[in-house]
Amino acid sequence: MTKVFENYLSSIEGLSAEEINFSSQFFKPILVKKGDFFIREGEYCPYIGFISNGAVKAFAIDKEGKENITCFKFENEFVTSFQEFITQQKSRRSIRAIEDSIIYRISYPDYKDLLSQVSTWNNVIKLVIEQEYNQKERYMLNYNNKSAVDKYYHILYNEPMLIKRITTQDLASYLGITQRSLTRAKGQIHKPNLL
Repeated sequence: MTKVFENYLSSIEGLSAEEINFSSQFFKPILVKKGDFFIREGEYCPYIGFISNGAVKAFAIDKEGKENITCFKFENEFVTSFQEFITQQKSRRSIRAIEDSIIYRISYPDYKDLLSQVSTWNNVIKLVIEQEYNQKERYMLNYNNKSAVDKYYHILYNEPMLIKRITTQDLASYLGITQRSLTRAKGQIHKPNLL
């Protein structure tokens, strides 16, 4: 198990060093190349993963065949389609690597086995679900019913990593605006003040 994953688990209250060491056998590292899927929309959601290196995007395809990106996940974050993983149903969204990524994944049967043997993992899952909820709440508050300029301004000052690591096309989809609107918003915010 990578130090990144061990350090993350160590930061969670209640997990002992023995439990972390025992848990490591359930998580298998995989390389998900840029452009490859971790989870596909319409297929059963078999894994939950921890990103030790890289980044992914979660999205659904609309009726016109357009990607609607709902979130990005980076190092030190768990990734899956949580509801469908827990209920073992078909995923309503896809998760695809936007950078070459190392993801430590656990299958649903191993996840159930781990929970039955290390009850403290319930705290880990609770924390992950709370973080997921908070991310969705922040998204709704900061990007819903706001102008393109306001959305880009918020990203610029509160989530600058997105600007550094996400393509313009993906960022526009995430913000719910066109690439053209995003380019105009960038121009308005970055234009030099002429005095």
